[in-house]
Amino acid sequence: GNSQDTADEKDYRKLTKAERRKRRRATPKYRNLHATRERIRVESFNLAFARLRSLLPTLPVEKKLSKIEILRLSISYISFLNKLLSFE
Repeated sequence: GNSQDTADEKDYRKLTKAERRKRRRATPKYRNLHATRERIRVESFNLAFARLRSLLPTLPVEKKLSKIEILRLSISYISFLNKLLSFE
């Protein structure tokens, strides 16, 4: 190493790759960016479910469905439409 290295830099290099990653992820800037990315991911995930929900014929329309209910209903509906098409 270089004699001009600070003690902190030497300590940092001694850390394992995982420890360095953990330390880097602890910075406020990193945490903030990570939180923003996660918010965007969750938002787009929820939008996709809302879009899928809007395509399902259910009564009452305003009934709140869980994500698993939306997926199960979608599978049933696709299956139903598939059977309808095969009868023509």
